[in-house]
Amino acid sequence: MKQIIALGGGGFSMEPEIPLLDQYILKQSNLVNPKVCFIPTASGDAEGYIQRFYQAFEKLDCVPSHLSLSRPQTLDLEDYIMDKDILYVGGGNTQHLLTLWKDWKLDQYIRTAWDRGIVLAGISAGSICWFEEGVTDSLGTELTSLRALGFLQGSNCPHYDGESDRRPSYHQLIESNQIGNGYATDDGVALHYRGDELFQVVSSRPGAMAYRVELVNHQAVETPIKPIYLGKVE
Repeated sequence: MKQIIALGGGGFSMEPEIPLLDQYILKQSNLVNPKVCFIPTASGDAEGYIQRFYQAFEKLDCVPSHLSLSRPQTLDLEDYIMDKDILYVGGGNTQHLLTLWKDWKLDQYIRTAWDRGIVLAGISAGSICWFEEGVTDSLGTELTSLRALGFLQGSNCPHYDGESDRRPSYHQLIESNQIGNGYATDDGVALHYRGDELFQVVSSRPGAMAYRVELVNHQAVETPIKPIYLGKVE
């Protein structure tokens, strides 16, 4: 089964003391100790980011590894990728990620991995990349639309509640036809796709939301989606 889990925010890099979303991702492999590979391309393979990944995932039931394009562990990237059970893409500059992946043909290898049932996951840039389009600050100081890989239909806007300009920028881009309809996610919220369809929405934060955002009569209209909270309800 093809699966993608797109985090608007959260996970080990934002919620190191709340591993709910990371645990959820691991469970989707249906394996006891899945091999999970962190891909930090969007951050420029930041060493601190890689270290935080290992600090978090070495405590979980999995076999962690990472793939650095600036210091590749192997030149046979396809074989390295296909040996994993989960690919977890980090945040950062989405444009940088897309450019390097295409240069290394990593986008093609990851597409094949997805088709073969390897779970794809990611946060922020690692969420946007799977969709046709996304809302990003990769091209400058202002938020703009960006063409992405197109594994999933529509557009994506992460950090919907975490950054004050995300919501108005997404609305403006939709209303000016610079980006298509799509989904927005608060920090701590993840969209879980099975195949090409949205299966369910989950959250590590009580009260965090997702939204379907569509153009209706020349205005961006939000339809709230209440996630399944992964923690214990007090």
